[in-house]
Amino acid sequence: MRLVTFEVATPLGPVERLGARRDGRVADLNLAAALLYEAQGKTRPRERADFFVPSCMLGLLDRGDEALAEAKRALDALEGEPAGPRGERILWNESEIRPRAPLPRPRSLRDFFAFEDHAKAGAARRKEEMLPAWYEQPVYYKGNPREMYGPGDEIPWPDYTRKLDFEFEVAAVVGRRGRDIPVASADRHIAGYIVMNDCSARDIQKNEMLSRMGPAKGKDFATAIGPWLLTADEWDGRIPDLKVRVNGEQWSRSHGAQPYWSFAVMLSHASQSETLLPGDLLGSGAYHKGCGLDLDRWIKPGDEIELDAGPLGVLKNKVGAPKGATHLKYNRDGSYAP
Repeated sequence: MRLVTFEVATPLGPVERLGARRDGRVADLNLAAALLYEAQGKTRPRERADFFVPSCMLGLLDRGDEALAEAKRALDALEGEPAGPRGERILWNESEIRPRAPLPRPRSLRDFFAFEDHAKAGAARRKEEMLPAWYEQPVYYKGNPREMYGPGDEIPWPDYTRKLDFEFEVAAVVGRRGRDIPVASADRHIAGYIVMNDCSARDIQKNEMLSRMGPAKGKDFATAIGPWLLTADEWDGRIPDLKVRVNGEQWSRSHGAQPYWSFAVMLSHASQSETLLPGDLLGSGAYHKGCGLDLDRWIKPGDEIELDAGPLGVLKNKVGAPKGATHLKYNRDGSYAP
C-alpha cells in the first residue's frame, strides 16, 4: 500500500485522516474498514474500525501487522463510489485534499550516514582520510521529530543561515516495538519506507561540527517526508534509482547506488540497549551527490526541489525565503557578537 496522511476541510476546521493512494485517488482507510465490517454484518462497525484501523498513521502503526492487513483488506474491497456506514465520503480526488507528511509526528528521528561515497567525499573536502571507525558501526545523529514538512509544503529558510541545502534520503519507518533486535530479524520491524529531505544549514552545521558536537541548529529546523509511505510488503529490498531536480533541471542521479549499511543493520544497531517504537524514523543519509554540498551547487529562495524515488514517489517542495538576517554567534552574556 501507499499510505498517506491527508487533510480535509470540515465546518469545524481542517481534519487529518489516514488514507491510501488508489487509482489516482485517496481512500479513507478508517471509513473503508467501517464499510467492510458493516458489509460483513459485524456489530458496531465504526467502533470496530476505530480500533483495528485508526484514522491516524501512528495509531495504525501501534496496532501492528494485523492492522496493516485489515487496512489492505478494506482497501481491496472498495468498489465504485462507496460511502461509509453513515454516508461518509471515502474516496477523494487529490485536488480536494491537502497532503500532509505521511508520518506527521514521528516518535523519534535518527539520521544515519550510510553511503560510503558520500562519507568519502566529506573526508576529501576536509583533506582527511576516511576514519576506520566509520566501517565499524552505522553512526547517526538524533534529529527533531517536531519540525516535519510534507509534500507541497514550503521549506523554511532560517534567518540565521546563508547556505541552505537539501539531502535526498530514504527513510525506514519502524512498525514493531523492539529492543536488542538481531540483524536477521530486523526487517520484520520495518513497516515501510519513505522519501526524506534532510534540510541542512551548512554554514551552521560546519561550526557545530568543528566543536565536535551536533548537528543541532544546522538540522533541527525542518525535515520533509513524503509523498507516501510504501509498505514493506511492496519493497524489493533495494533503494531505487534516485533523481534530484531543481526547477525542472536534473542536478543529480544515484544510478542505483546502495548504502554500505543496510536498514536491517541500522535498525539493529539503534535498538541496542534501547527500545525502538512504532513510528520511529530512520534516515539513510544522502547518497554521493544527493545534496548541494557534494555538488557545490546551492538552492535559493523560490526554487522547487523534486526528489524522485520511483516507486516511493516524488517529494516536491518549494524553498521559502528568510524573514530577516540574523546569526548565531554570541557573547558570553548572550548578546550577539559582532
